[in-house]
Amino acid sequence: MLEMRRELAADVSKRSRIPRMTRMPAALQHLALPVIAAPMFIVSTPRLVIAQCTSGIVGSLPALNGRTSEQLDEWLGEINDALAAWDRAYPERRSAPYAVNLIVHRSNARLERDIEVCVRRGVKICITSLGAQAAVNDALHAAGVFVFHDVINRRFALKALEKGADGLVAVAVGAGGHAGTKSPFALMQELRAEFDGPIALSGAIATGDAVFAARALGADFAYVGSAFIATEEAAASDAYKAAVVAASSDDILYTNCFTGVHGNYLLPSIRAAGRIPTTCPRPAPGSRWNSVARSRRRGRTSGAAGRALLPCKPS
Repeated sequence: MLEMRRELAADVSKRSRIPRMTRMPAALQHLALPVIAAPMFIVSTPRLVIAQCTSGIVGSLPALNGRTSEQLDEWLGEINDALAAWDRAYPERRSAPYAVNLIVHRSNARLERDIEVCVRRGVKICITSLGAQAAVNDALHAAGVFVFHDVINRRFALKALEKGADGLVAVAVGAGGHAGTKSPFALMQELRAEFDGPIALSGAIATGDAVFAARALGADFAYVGSAFIATEEAAASDAYKAAVVAASSDDILYTNCFTGVHGNYLLPSIRAAGRIPTTCPRPAPGSRWNSVARSRRRGRTSGAAGRALLPCKPS
């Protein structure tokens, strides 16, 4: 039985990887694990990104976690210097690349400046969210940047590919923060029917078994976020980390109260911030994402988390 399991694992890995390697950028071909760390609001800062990259997975952070484009510039310089020092010290196990998440929604007044910072700092991977834009992709491609785009269904995936995205982040049910409602089985099947390029699967992935399952479904990478919230390197508050460790999937609320886009949030954190989810004001009809509302959440308990919280508990 053990030998059979090994053969099955090798077969699944071979079938899910080889057909798509021809479209994989060089920066993503030599990771220690097929994992991309999800960029998390407030939580992801240089310290966490550096720890992720030196562990052999793609680290990431949202550009807007830097309060200004100037701070983002400083952060990327800090990350570049740290990873270069690591590579000099450990040439036999070089660091993985990192990605910057860019919100391309029209309310993001910093987008153009943040793109300039990414290009100047030599960022190799960008993850765009909330509205694919051909002009953004063209600017990044001109600098040799590989572009993933977040999608929650087939329609948005086709739009992103039409606008020039190189890869997709399939955001399935259970993902932390902004998330979709589709089963990963259905979502991956629909995306693979249309696209044979790089796909990262997001949604309640926090263990090696779940990473393997994502690969078996046809994803090239697992997209892991909540598992990193309670780490020493994460910029989450102690209360936020404790809430993640104490919570289960029953403590997650799916709502569009906070930014106008549906996402998953920790109920204990929402209540601790004095919010009552059942009476939370809804955004105006037609609104999708509000950068002002997002910025006002700074300094409060963010509370975003996916449903894969059991692995966060101490063994």
